[in-house]
Amino acid sequence: MARNRGHGLLVRLLAGSVLVAICSITATAWLAATSTSGTIRQEQGETLASDARINDELLGYAATHRTWDGVAPLVRELARGTGRRIALTTEPRRVIADSAEPGSPLPARPSAVVDPLAVDVTLVPSAAADRIDRRATGPFTLTAAERARSRAAAGRVVACARERYGVAGRVTVAPGGRASAVLSPVPAATPSAPAGDPRAAPTPMPAPPGTPGELPLGVEEACGADELREPVATERRALRELQTRVTACLRRSGLSPVILRPDLTWTARPSRTPATERQVAACLAEERRAQLRPYVAPPAVLFIGTPEQAAGLELGPGGTLRITGAAALVLVLAVGVSALIATRLTRPVHALTGAVRRMREGDATARVDVRDRGEIGQLAAAFNEMAEHLDRMERQRREMVSDVSHELRTPISNVRGWLEAAQDGVAELDRELVASLVEETLLLQHIVDDLQELALADAGKLRLHPEPVAVADLLDQVATVHRGRAAAAGLTLLTEAPGDPVLLADPVRLRQAVGNLVVNALRHTGPGGRVTLRARATPSGVDIEVADTGTGIAPEHLPHVFDRFWRADKSRSRRTGGSGLGLAIVRHLAELHGGRASVTSVPGAGATFTLSLPHAPPGHAPVTARP
Repeated sequence: MARNRGHGLLVRLLAGSVLVAICSITATAWLAATSTSGTIRQEQGETLASDARINDELLGYAATHRTWDGVAPLVRELARGTGRRIALTTEPRRVIADSAEPGSPLPARPSAVVDPLAVDVTLVPSAAADRIDRRATGPFTLTAAERARSRAAAGRVVACARERYGVAGRVTVAPGGRASAVLSPVPAATPSAPAGDPRAAPTPMPAPPGTPGELPLGVEEACGADELREPVATERRALRELQTRVTACLRRSGLSPVILRPDLTWTARPSRTPATERQVAACLAEERRAQLRPYVAPPAVLFIGTPEQAAGLELGPGGTLRITGAAALVLVLAVGVSALIATRLTRPVHALTGAVRRMREGDATARVDVRDRGEIGQLAAAFNEMAEHLDRMERQRREMVSDVSHELRTPISNVRGWLEAAQDGVAELDRELVASLVEETLLLQHIVDDLQELALADAGKLRLHPEPVAVADLLDQVATVHRGRAAAAGLTLLTEAPGDPVLLADPVRLRQAVGNLVVNALRHTGPGGRVTLRARATPSGVDIEVADTGTGIAPEHLPHVFDRFWRADKSRSRRTGGSGLGLAIVRHLAELHGGRASVTSVPGAGATFTLSLPHAPPGHAPVTARP
């Protein structure tokens, strides 16, 4: 561990410095070998990017205009912005628009064919499968009035979601003019009131209920978002026309028609000759092109000239440019390596900071995934261990609250039920009923006392008052107290303490712990059985055992016997099963003395509970002789 602390960050910083030095020494050779190819790749990339931009702009124009009339200003603007010559011609090479001087010869090879109904996928890799530009809407384009109504309806949905559910949203408009409401589960910001307004400083809107990352249930239906998806009159007419075209296309191939939806998906009709998806898609694409063709510009051939080479690319006398480039590269490499090292050092710190903030905001699952093996990795591991501990403590707290409410509910319900019955005259408040109510009250008092003991132990306020204790005498006292109960149950209660061991302990707390073990043993041992209290000296202290010949404990239940409110038989009533806290108190008392509580058992042959105690509690000197 110390080795990691001494070399983790230091080695990284030294390695970064050495790497910068190596890069500085080899920078000139590297620059000479790669500058040319790098320049070529950069120019190719820029050329492809500008070609794609030019093609996209012209596709957008063609998709929204019936002819190429008026495209010349756009061609000139694109030429100025990209530094390229742009010429647009018909297929017979008649010039439609050209950024060069009139009469200039066209480039030898065309760059693309601009057709919004057959997009070139090499320039537009994200094109749809039917290669129809999404901006080509044709008869599906909404009128001005329909656009206004659609946008107003989408605005109402966004406002409803924000005001009623605290859900943020925005209005988006599709190429055809249809508006839609995009809702997000992120709570909308509370609007601030004007200065002097009595509504100033409003109460922040609570976060919407539901799973993080999902919309609250029913928000879209309540705010009318479904109505936005209904086609308007213009779209319905265009959809009916397209439906007729597709149906005719399928029937020409001897196939059954399908039902088109507004989003241009389809549902097959039951038929003996159903069409495959590929056949339907082919008919749909063919008929969409036929329907849209009158609304878009005809196909045009695009010529894009190569950019002019800058005169400053040549090296000057004496290799000044080469030296300057090498120096700049060394500087960039030095800064890049430093930034890389800083990023690798700060990334896990940022991750740790984010996890701490999430935990502060109540996210108990916040953890840090850091694979670093140095100091920061150790810090992250320590944080994760702390987070696991806090999460475990919180779960235990919630389980404790749930168990307490469950354990108190039954006796309180019994007392209340009988008292209400007596009040209503249904039950007579006789001696037996009073005795039953007293018994339930004593059970409540027993649970509350046990809870108080555990609360003091958890808070570290349960104090010991140690003194020399003769363990044999203590076992005799406990046996005397419980011998009457054992005899009434037909059990034999024995004590064994060879060697008369002595230890320094709190006699009251120790009797309480042993008494709890005896009560537990008597409860789980049938008539004719035997409960034995033993004490024997060990090199480290004294072991006190309570062994019974009862039903025993199943192996899978042994790890849980000291848990609060745990019982192997869930059907047993609390009246016969105890408060469920006695063994938990035993464990706390043993640990408070610096020892531990354990159990061994053979199902059907009984169980043995052992208190392994040191000669003295922590911070006290042990005793060596009986007082």
